[in-house]
Amino acid sequence: MAKVLVCVAWPYANSPIHLGHVAGSLLPPDLFSRYRRLRGDEVLMVSGSDQHGTPITVRAEKEKVTPLEVAERYHEINKKAIEDLDIEFSLFTKTHTENHFRVVSDVFLDLLQKGCLYEKSTLQYYCPSCQKFLPDRYVEGICPACGNEKARGDQCERCGKTFEGGELKEAKCVHCITVPELRETKHHFIKLSAFQERLIDWVKDKQHWRPSVQLFTQNWLEAGLEDRPITRDMEWGVPVPLPGQDGKVIYVWFDAVIGYLSASMEWAQRSGDPDAWKAYWTDPQVRSYYFLGKDNIPFHTIIWPAILMGRGGLNLPYDVPANEFLTFKGDKVSKSRGTTIDIPSLLKRYEPDIIRYYVAANMPENKDADFSWEDFEAKINNELVATLGNYYHRVLSFTYKHFGEVPEFKGASEDREEMMSAIREARDAAEDALDGCHFKRALKTIMDLAQFGNRHFDSVGPWALIKKDREQCGSALYLHLMLVKALAVLSSPYLPRSSERAWKFLGQVGTLQQAGWSAVEAELPAHQKLNEPKPLFSKIEVEKNEGDSVFGGFETLNLKAGRILKARDHPNADSLLLLEVDIGKTIQVVAGLKAYYTKEEMEGREVVVVSNLKPAKLRGEQSQGMLLAADAGEIVKLVSPPSGSRPGDAVSSGLKQSDRVIEFKDFQKLILRVAEVSGDHLDVGRAVKAKGPTELKGRKVVVYLPSEDAEEALVLSSERGPVTVDDAMPGGATVR
Repeated sequence: MAKVLVCVAWPYANSPIHLGHVAGSLLPPDLFSRYRRLRGDEVLMVSGSDQHGTPITVRAEKEKVTPLEVAERYHEINKKAIEDLDIEFSLFTKTHTENHFRVVSDVFLDLLQKGCLYEKSTLQYYCPSCQKFLPDRYVEGICPACGNEKARGDQCERCGKTFEGGELKEAKCVHCITVPELRETKHHFIKLSAFQERLIDWVKDKQHWRPSVQLFTQNWLEAGLEDRPITRDMEWGVPVPLPGQDGKVIYVWFDAVIGYLSASMEWAQRSGDPDAWKAYWTDPQVRSYYFLGKDNIPFHTIIWPAILMGRGGLNLPYDVPANEFLTFKGDKVSKSRGTTIDIPSLLKRYEPDIIRYYVAANMPENKDADFSWEDFEAKINNELVATLGNYYHRVLSFTYKHFGEVPEFKGASEDREEMMSAIREARDAAEDALDGCHFKRALKTIMDLAQFGNRHFDSVGPWALIKKDREQCGSALYLHLMLVKALAVLSSPYLPRSSERAWKFLGQVGTLQQAGWSAVEAELPAHQKLNEPKPLFSKIEVEKNEGDSVFGGFETLNLKAGRILKARDHPNADSLLLLEVDIGKTIQVVAGLKAYYTKEEMEGREVVVVSNLKPAKLRGEQSQGMLLAADAGEIVKLVSPPSGSRPGDAVSSGLKQSDRVIEFKDFQKLILRVAEVSGDHLDVGRAVKAKGPTELKGRKVVVYLPSEDAEEALVLSSERGPVTVDDAMPGGATVR
């Protein structure tokens, strides 16, 4: 029996966790830890909510609440979603705790005392309009290395390059689009350059790492490590534990990785033995595994190991099995990109084992994997139900019906050896894959064994054999019950609920977890009473509102946030205005809004623009788009994009929108309405269900209805929140 430390990347507490989190960093460690526990190992698995990241402050500013309110709300939502998905942590905590503050401060001061940290003046982005220094997510620009136009202030998500202040091209403040200034400020830096040779020496024997992790790490080391700031000018986070550092906090990436250590200490404290964490962190025989997405690789193979080296006396990571990205229609499943399939919503429709199976079967271990609802339905119905579920039920139900107990085996030894050989080979292959964190390969081995069981069952033909030779039929069924048991044990890390139910159908005493991995080959006692089996899985049918078709009409649009730069009178029409609108580029829009807004009221206003309308000439002037406005007879009001939107931001509601040019008549066919938010429902003149964000209770939002009698409406939104309209607008008002 060995001890194993499993550390899991900390999801930001700014919105519900989504399928990308589960595929990237939440399900893999659960599969691994469940497997190791079945093998008899003692596993400490820790993580929690990252409550100090700038995504939390961004959402808090948008909602006009405190960062703590946002962080606590989503910590509870995500903790419940994780538990409901049967992902078992020894401790899932959070970073905004007294314990975490203490441990982070202790590490900071220790590294400072040892000369691993130093303070120096540096140039940082400062927004003169917002009157504050800008953290990384408050700045966007063009990456000088790869040309990514959405690079953040300190690092490019696409290529991984980190930046000093001023290196980002065409930098802008994400809130007000002001070009930030570079101002001098003092910060503490970690002396990464001093760890270059030690890290090279440490990494060179990591042949068990995934190729992508090795390559990413090697590229960083070959480029030469540069010292990196670990503090920033901000109020929210772990305060710098030194005098004269008011308004400065520990940088979240430094704060969060120390969370693995602080969470282990918190677990030990809760267990009643405050020193229990040391057995997992100071014993060189204990292996530690870090599960994360590929965008977090350098923090766990370069920066965290450097911190641990500086600290001294603590184990370095043994393996960092980082996954690639889960994509949806080719785009990364991401909260910041507005392409999410959140877990709380998914759990309302599907059993946890259904979701776990699909994610494991489609896991992006070595390359990005694309999610589609069609594939989700196909994998569940054609694999989980038709192969594994079908095999379980046909064996268990036939045996229960004709014997009611485990039959005695009186067959030929070669028949027994054929079955047991297949079981042992699958077990060995699964062990090899799971030991190396190759979860997709292990699942395929298990499903291949179930397929073997189906073929073998067909070849035996017990429905005919029972009529000719009951004893021989019983012997054959005994072997298949052994295979059912083996499959239940092998698949239990993936499908904990259904595996336990199959175990109970076999009449087994105690839990499968208590029986452990050795139960794969353990004999079934003859004459043990079976429990009446029920189908473990049922075919699913993806509801239209989960697929792409029901809101397909919305996808014909390409809606963008915009800002009106200039408004002037139309030279040939008294009721029209000519507007210069920034939607990431400047376009001209002809709008019939002169009766409702003055030119002064229009200029500087944030709007939502239909950007893919076919250009048309209106009274001699070209119009290259259309502003969305709500109309209730005498009242006409422009709708507003989500708070904090930048010109050009997509208002896609998480769906991929079309670049195809559409005719105005096509737009007129779409049903856009004003809705009042009321809990999980919307009032559009009648009550409908809401698909999308509904945080602004009592406010008026804009929705898309696929038909006049639709029961669900899509809230127009981006990751920053919903599109809103003046509160004077009644629910059900038309948006055009």
